[in-house]
Amino acid sequence: MALDQSALLDLLGELKLTDVTDRIRVATETLYQELIDAEATAFIGAAPFERTTERTTHRNGTRPRVLTTTAGDLDLTIPKLRAGTFFP
Repeated sequence: MALDQSALLDLLGELKLTDVTDRIRVATETLYQELIDAEATAFIGAAPFERTTERTTHRNGTRPRVLTTTAGDLDLTIPKLRAGTFFP
């Protein structure tokens, strides 16, 4: 799921208010979260709130996960599923 234009402008405004190392962390965190959401969409067969015949299960909230990288600790959310498991 790609960010829309207003979300990108909000992110750019947020990045301008932070120092350089924090900018890298925020950009990395956003990238990882988008990749996790895209992988979950492919795994489920439908985007959030989308109705398709290819859907294999439904999302059922999220669980927090902290990923430690050289850019800093990233606070990510991992989608939970009603049936089955998802590990990005």
